[in-house]
Amino acid sequence: MLSNESQIKQHLPVSVVRSRKVRGGYRPSIKVVNIALGMLLPVVLLIIWSVGSALGILNPILLPSPLTIVKEFISMTASGELLRNLQISAWRAFVGFLIGGGLGFLMGLWVGFSYRTERLLDPSIQMLRTLPHLALAPLFVLWFGFGETSKILLIAKGAFFPLYVNTFLGLRSVEVKLIEVARVLQFSRWQLITKLIVPSALPHIFLGIRLSLGIAWLGLVVAEMMGSSSGVGYMINDARFMSITSVVFVGIIVFAAVGKLTDSLVKWLEHRLLRWRGTFRGEGGQ
Repeated sequence: MLSNESQIKQHLPVSVVRSRKVRGGYRPSIKVVNIALGMLLPVVLLIIWSVGSALGILNPILLPSPLTIVKEFISMTASGELLRNLQISAWRAFVGFLIGGGLGFLMGLWVGFSYRTERLLDPSIQMLRTLPHLALAPLFVLWFGFGETSKILLIAKGAFFPLYVNTFLGLRSVEVKLIEVARVLQFSRWQLITKLIVPSALPHIFLGIRLSLGIAWLGLVVAEMMGSSSGVGYMINDARFMSITSVVFVGIIVFAAVGKLTDSLVKWLEHRLLRWRGTFRGEGGQ
């Protein structure tokens, strides 16, 4: 009887087996387990932080208690200051990412598809990729002023390279045999790009999008700390001058939360569009 039941389970879909386990009450959902594991380290650090603040071990000027930060967050949210600055920062990051990431994607397609273009442009692009934001920020201010143009272009500069590099690597990772089959089937250049090369390169492209979004937020902080009068980066810089550490932590937490939210959104989209992949997810992964 037991052997027959185990044989039946082997032929059932994974989703059915999981749902039966959950209904049986002896195993939690894999999503609940993943969320619990992801929250474990932050919760432990938060508890240690709170206990250290309550015992007076931590300097409240250098490291305010979590309760103080929460009160500051509530106060800034109620006054509208936090939401106003966050909207400005999100708009700058979004526009900069669209410009830089879009150009990086198109350039990655062009260079990845043409060997001659790679020899011509890739060495110069790789050289520019190593230039740090802090070194270029004063030049961008001198060239484009203190307005929105310099900030958006600085963000776009950072968002360009991750998407360019990963798009290029994605195209070059396509198997040669698939290209040969497409040529036998007499694919046009457009069909070759849209039906074979780009779909095969999508895992690398999504990785580039995630990295570009992260770099866009980093570039935003640099841009808003260099001659800005609005935005979360300006709010952090202004609080630093005034030694209001709780406001600095509020800004940092907001940046981290929004960055994590955008990254999770791209991961969800990647999971939905790339369900056909059968990749290794680590030992114990479902």
